[in-house]
Amino acid sequence: MSGTAHIYRAGRPDAEGPVVVFVHGAGHDHSVWNLPARYLARHGYRVLAPDLPGHGQSAGPPLPSVEAMARWLLALLAEQGIAQATLAGHSMGSLIALEAAAQAGAAVEGLALIGTGVPMPVAPALIDAARDNRAKAHAMINQWSFSPGALIGRGAVPGQLAPVGNLRLMARQAEGVLHADLLACDAYQGGLEAAARVTCPVLIVCGQRDQMTPPRNLGSLGDALSRDASRLMIHTLDACGHAIMAEQPDALTDTLVHWRSSF
Repeated sequence: MSGTAHIYRAGRPDAEGPVVVFVHGAGHDHSVWNLPARYLARHGYRVLAPDLPGHGQSAGPPLPSVEAMARWLLALLAEQGIAQATLAGHSMGSLIALEAAAQAGAAVEGLALIGTGVPMPVAPALIDAARDNRAKAHAMINQWSFSPGALIGRGAVPGQLAPVGNLRLMARQAEGVLHADLLACDAYQGGLEAAARVTCPVLIVCGQRDQMTPPRNLGSLGDALSRDASRLMIHTLDACGHAIMAEQPDALTDTLVHWRSSF
């Protein structure tokens, strides 16, 4: 695995600080985490952000299911000698992180679910477009991933148009990757059962204007995770869509650091 998986690392490898592992979403790669990863690395954390198989610089075909991706992630961490870590995943990555946390038990000391929903059904029109017309699928995702302000050019990062960057990122992925990812999200039915097995502190971050995983759909997931309500934190970012790392990276990073420093 070490020869085929690309891992972005931040922080000194010999540092003794806590480990945070970022898991990207459908049609993306590790680069979506650049800003929070660099901040955490400068504040005592060791950070890993892998490209999932078939994404970014990682070789091989994309894996066909959330469960398979979770097993791959845990095997990768074991190979890297990571005995305990906090997992943070966005969208499809949140499902992978959730499933991995359920499988790994105490080896996962914290779980951050960003832009999440369980289950995570995908519109058939988007699945078809991802198979037959990538440009159309990318345009649909952009329309549904950003708040109205971001779509007209407002952004938190000077000199960057987040929707344009997102189009470029999706276009860099190989043919068929987005389609496989969307099928995996749509098919994943074990999320609530996995959530009921999670014992570590959990953070959920959602965008108020998220059309892909609307905050109103969090009820069942919150119920499954809230056996100990003191270990669950839900934070909503105002005027933010699904692409939280692109739209409000500073607010997301502040939320992650505040939550992670609490345990």
